[in-house]
Order: sequence, then C-alpha cells, then structure tokens
Amino acid sequence: MADAPRLRKSCITPEGLKRLQQEIRRLWDVERPKVAREVTEAAAQGDRSENAEYIYGKRRLREIDARVRFLRKRFDALQVVHPGQSGRDKVYFGAWVTLEGPQGEKLRYRLVGPDETDVERGHVSVESPLGRALLGREEGDEVTVVRPAGPGRFELLEIGYDA
Repeated sequence: MADAPRLRKSCITPEGLKRLQQEIRRLWDVERPKVAREVTEAAAQGDRSENAEYIYGKRRLREIDARVRFLRKRFDALQVVHPGQSGRDKVYFGAWVTLEGPQGEKLRYRLVGPDETDVERGHVSVESPLGRALLGREEGDEVTVVRPAGPGRFELLEIGYDA
C-alpha cells in the first residue's frame, strides 16, 4: 500500500493567519446568514425559476460555502512563521525590503506566503520571481528578476522586519 502524499506546508505570518480566520468568521457569521435570509424571502415570492434574487442568492451561498471549505482545508497546509526569527541581516520570510528599481525609483515590499499576496499593500509571495530572487540576500546586493517585460535589476537598499 502506498503512503499518502505528504502535504506541502505554506508559510504564513501570524497577521495573515488572523486575516484568514476573520474572513471565515465574517463569511460564516455575517455574510451567509444575510444571504440565506434574502434567499428565503425571494423563495416566498413564488416562481423560483425566473426569480433573479433567488437564483443569485443560491449561487452566492454556494460560493460562500466553497470559500469556507477551501479556507478550512487550507489551514491544515499552513505553517505560521514569525518574521525575523532566522536573523535580521538577510532577507527571509516576512521581511520588508526597500529596493531601488531600474529607473532609480524606490520600491517597498514584504515577502509573505502565497495566501497573503496583496500587491496593493506591497505584499509579494516568497514563491514569486521577485521573492525567490530576494531570499537570502543582504543590503547592498544587486538582484536580477526575470519578469514578463524582461529582466529587471534592483539594488537591495534596506531590510526590516517591523512594519
């Protein structure tokens, strides 16, 4: 009998885990009951086959349930990592980095797990080309990142582990 496949753990910051837990609570305790009430009210209006509110509500309930199931399963594959435990002089998981871009622009990113990626907040995955290129680097290092627009060269100006 073959062994069960090993589950690959993904890193997540304590803050990222908290956000996912809050998302589940919001979906399950707020969003789902609200949509369920709306579906019940729409169903009371009669013919469900042409009732857009009923059809949309049922679809939204399925989406909520699927997302909650996904998140609950995902928790088994997550490993909380406290940034800065591996050292603060090199880029590791959870580091904030300041880079100088090809045109001299200053860029600031935090290396996080794939479940926390949020470009608007400056959170990039350690599994992204930029994240992989930065891991283990020190201040002053030059980093080349393979991008769809072609290779980009960045200078690593600063490493920090506090927001």
